[in-house]
Amino acid sequence: MSGRFLGRSVLVACVVLGGCSKEQASAPATEGGSSDETGRRVVLYTSADPDVRRAVVDAFEKRTGIEVLDVGDTEATKTVGLARRLLDERESPRADVWWSNEPFYTIRLAKQGVFEPYRSETSEADFPGGWPASARGSDGTWYGFAARARVIAYDTRKLDRAEVPRTLRDLAEPRWTGKVGMARPIFGTTVGHMATLVSLWGEEPTRQWLESMEANGLRLYDGNSSVVRAIADGEIELGLTDTDDVWVAQREGWPVGLVYETREIEGSVPATSESVWPLASFGAIVIPNTAAKVAGGPNSAEAEALLDFLTSEACERLLMTSDARNVPLRPEAAGELFERYPETRIDPPADIDLEEAAESIDTARRLVEDVFGL
Repeated sequence: MSGRFLGRSVLVACVVLGGCSKEQASAPATEGGSSDETGRRVVLYTSADPDVRRAVVDAFEKRTGIEVLDVGDTEATKTVGLARRLLDERESPRADVWWSNEPFYTIRLAKQGVFEPYRSETSEADFPGGWPASARGSDGTWYGFAARARVIAYDTRKLDRAEVPRTLRDLAEPRWTGKVGMARPIFGTTVGHMATLVSLWGEEPTRQWLESMEANGLRLYDGNSSVVRAIADGEIELGLTDTDDVWVAQREGWPVGLVYETREIEGSVPATSESVWPLASFGAIVIPNTAAKVAGGPNSAEAEALLDFLTSEACERLLMTSDARNVPLRPEAAGELFERYPETRIDPPADIDLEEAAESIDTARRLVEDVFGL
């Protein structure tokens, strides 16, 4: 594939997806995506929030001198669109690195052969016992880092923290009729949440819970941030969402708090279909950022440099200090975050197999379409 074609394709992607700066969109590209005038480049497809990815990209470019052609969008449907682009481009890749703010589509892309294994020696050196297995692809193709969590958000004007339900079962109680909301569970972290339920509870118990929520007047919204806005506007009192949406709401002064789902399984065993009985709570689902090297991408060395940075302590600290307050994998950095913001400690975290959960996404999507008519 010629560099001229790569440059034209990136320009088109920037116009359609709105994910590149003007400088990036107009920069000339030659063979392999590199320019004789501007030096080395790397093409990044990402679903990270614009302000977050801009901070990370700026830091990487300053450190390495490698220019990043940044193609991305944050809407869940556009994340799916970017994933489809990678699949469509498998025979002639245009991207070098994939960076997602959730793991589920990354895992599905890995299963479809879009990525190639890569080991970051510099980042791995920070973990004497090895990179945490829960945040590493079993085939070595993807890394997880800097996590969020699924939570139950609530209206602090109407509810005391002690009143807030700590299990999904409780959300279906008559007391909460018409007072609970969540994003339409067909994309993003919400469908990942539903897929995790299918994986651990089973298909029929998950259907039972969804039907009970629908009968109890569950309100569906366009996204997790819309759920938090609905709480602030007084439309609902409770909602399933992600931690970062609550932190942003609090920054804006909105009356929104959160609790982490409780853990009902005994001991410290991992949450599996054997240890979790149907409809039992198993802790807060942890949602790491994920990154992977695109197989056959045009800029291999630059892709590895970017992956080294994305998985580095420096990057985790950037994400930790962003509005998202992502929790680093590195204990020392995480401890600093918890000291400043105690509520960011995910307690208790669900010890789940993300790859197994991702295998249930199609079943989960079919269930929610059946129940809610989506």
